[in-house]
Amino acid sequence: MTQLKIGDAVPKFALSDQHGNIVKSTQFKGRFLVIYFYPRADTPGCTTQSCAVRDAFPDLKALNAAVLGVSPDTPAKQLKFDEKYSLGFPLLADVDHEMADSFGVWAEKMNYGKKYMGIVRSAFVVDPKGKLVGVMYKVSPKDTVPKATSAISG
Repeated sequence: MTQLKIGDAVPKFALSDQHGNIVKSTQFKGRFLVIYFYPRADTPGCTTQSCAVRDAFPDLKALNAAVLGVSPDTPAKQLKFDEKYSLGFPLLADVDHEMADSFGVWAEKMNYGKKYMGIVRSAFVVDPKGKLVGVMYKVSPKDTVPKATSAISG
């Protein structure tokens, strides 16, 4: 797993969101972009993280920032998650984990002594020119918003 660092260009991506719209990395030039990766929709940590982002969305928008949530869930699962918690921003369906691979968040994990591949909860902030200004691997669900806001504010 190759990890990204501050100053790197955001990896290119084009994925379907929960409504079937294709969302591309190139759509966000000229504004900040907060991208957070979560392991699975509608699980406790992922819900805490996503709802914190939802609650901070007006403040992030005021900072000229867009938000994307990303998990390996299908668009249908992402839609159900969005509707259940009224998230209101794109949730990308990275079912083949290509975007997760390019961001260095698809890695071997262990649960109850069993090894498996999955998402390392992480968040990234991209500046208006497409460069990373915030890189947070293994971020806590509660720390996603404060750390992203700090990266935007400089």
